[in-house]
Amino acid sequence: MSNRDYYETLGVGRNASDDEIKAAFRKLARQYHPDVNKEPGAEEKFKEINEAYGVLSDNEKRARYDRFGKEGLGNTGGFRDYTVDFGDIFEELFGQFGFSSGGRASRRSPRRGRDLQMQVTLTFEEAVFGVEKEIEFQREETCSRCSGSGAEPGTSPVRCSTCNGQGEVRQVRQTFLGQMVQTTTCPVCNGRGETISSPCRSCRGGGLELKKVTKKVQIPAGVDRGTQIRLSGEGGPGIYGGPHGNVFLVLNVKPHQFFKRRENDILLNLDINVAQAVLGAEIEVPTLDGEEKLKIPAGTQPGKVFVMKGKGVPYLRRKDRGDQLVIVNVAIPTKLTREQRELFEKLAESLGTTVKPQEKGFLDWLNETLGG
Repeated sequence: MSNRDYYETLGVGRNASDDEIKAAFRKLARQYHPDVNKEPGAEEKFKEINEAYGVLSDNEKRARYDRFGKEGLGNTGGFRDYTVDFGDIFEELFGQFGFSSGGRASRRSPRRGRDLQMQVTLTFEEAVFGVEKEIEFQREETCSRCSGSGAEPGTSPVRCSTCNGQGEVRQVRQTFLGQMVQTTTCPVCNGRGETISSPCRSCRGGGLELKKVTKKVQIPAGVDRGTQIRLSGEGGPGIYGGPHGNVFLVLNVKPHQFFKRRENDILLNLDINVAQAVLGAEIEVPTLDGEEKLKIPAGTQPGKVFVMKGKGVPYLRRKDRGDQLVIVNVAIPTKLTREQRELFEKLAESLGTTVKPQEKGFLDWLNETLGG
């Protein structure tokens, strides 16, 4: 899929209203739909338009895109999926001229249910090592009172007499081009093909009711902020026998008090004292697996980076882990006892007062060490 800006793809400004975005999509869909445009590249262009509209027509996705760009939407192992039901739009665009929007035989054809999305917050350790999470969300399910018919128990829907159960009405108009057949949604049954004289008291004739769902989800080790996990078939119910939609979990990770993450490596800034830097020492260093020993050689300079192999974040699709990078800082004491001050004064006399300019600064050296 193209890396073009979604607003640029639809030809609208970043402050465009929902109606302006929808109008732009309709115009481009009419131009590039594969049923009417057989030119090379039209189908790919149409997919690009669909992707842009799938994000910008959803207020939550649009807000994340405006703030973080496509990276904020997540793209992890094929979990990225912006499903939009374009059926009504295509019917409006092409149905009135006798075209079919991708082979739909009627408005009662099976359609996939709505996709749902929810945020799941993890601790730093949970994201690194994985965790089983129990999540709760709400979704529409078949009404338990009317079994989805929409009619009060003891009554039944009846076939719409206006459209004869088709859900749409056709009108033949005579134009200078000849006869044109215009197909529109039945105004009496709103496309259902049935009318309900006594709507169900629970679902008010909709056939669906909102229910709370609890699921246990295994979060794999190595996920990060923005990772999306798809729960297939856990979304809204399908229409006319269509499959359920999906649930997308968008992960958020709390920051750690000490550790920072850079892809699959862990960064840790560590203070050592002057004596440890000059004389060398063996110290205990915190890692995600617990305390580990690290040898500090004599003469260690500020900014020195020590690599602790395999102490980083697990790779999502590999069995190995990244590294932990320990960046050493030499802490200069601000308060000294009388004895410490005397020792430092003697050390100062032995070292002398000569200073030597450096060709490179500390930040230059650090950038080279960490790869820019």
